Amino acid sequence: MTDLIYEQPLNEKIRSYLRLEYLAQQVQHNLENDHQQRCFYPLFSLLELNERCDYRGDLLKEIDRQLFILAKWQLLPHVDAPQVQNLVDGLSKAREQLQNPSRIGSALKQDRFLSALRQRFGMPGACCNFDLPQLHYWLAKPWDERRGEYLQWVEHFTPLLTPVSLLLSLIRSTSEYQDATAAGGFYQGTNAQPLSLIRVKIDPAQGCYPTISGHKTRYAIHFVQFADQRHSDKTIAFKLATCA
Repeated sequence: MTDLIYEQPLNEKIRSYLRLEYLAQQVQHNLENDHQQRCFYPLFSLLELNERCDYRGDLLKEIDRQLFILAKWQLLPHVDAPQVQNLVDGLSKAREQLQNPSRIGSALKQDRFLSALRQRFGMPGACCNFDLPQLHYWLAKPWDERRGEYLQWVEHFTPLLTPVSLLLSLIRSTSEYQDATAAGGFYQGTNAQPLSLIRVKIDPAQGCYPTISGHKTRYAIHFVQFADQRHSDKTIAFKLATCA
């Protein structure tokens, strides 16, 4: 079996980025496969998150911080200059897209079809054709036509999701996996520099999964046996990456 990767954010900013990334992955999966009405759940989740939080300001600050760091990298000897320049170009372009003054996703709130669906999707079993005949009609359209319309809707979130993807890629690249062992199913670590993300890679054949907690420079990993949902007392071998 393929190793599974578990990630634990150590601050609210990374927690938000990971949630947005998860929704972006669902959206992409819905663009590649016809999942009928299920395709609306990540779309409406993105709308709701953007109504609760304005991510633009935090993302612009983080992009500026990363561009400052990359500018220093470009001065280092033996640096992979083309790769660093690609990162700079990607972040700079993402920054330009975020400069649009309109709130991300706000235009979709004016779409009468989506608004009607959104009101009903939070109710159990409320997507029957007698509840939402317009959805019944839309689902009868050819897949290519529905995919095109869905793509137009999700593109409203591109200015948000693109920088999130770039920033998470940069954060994950700050640390490589190292072999680690949890004696009695428990592992604890510290780091001199503040951390933002803990990543654990483990073979699912070991029959357990990690629960991770921590804050900035300290973290702990407990391994739980899936079969009985109890803390493992075994010695667990895994791989660990601590990302700044």
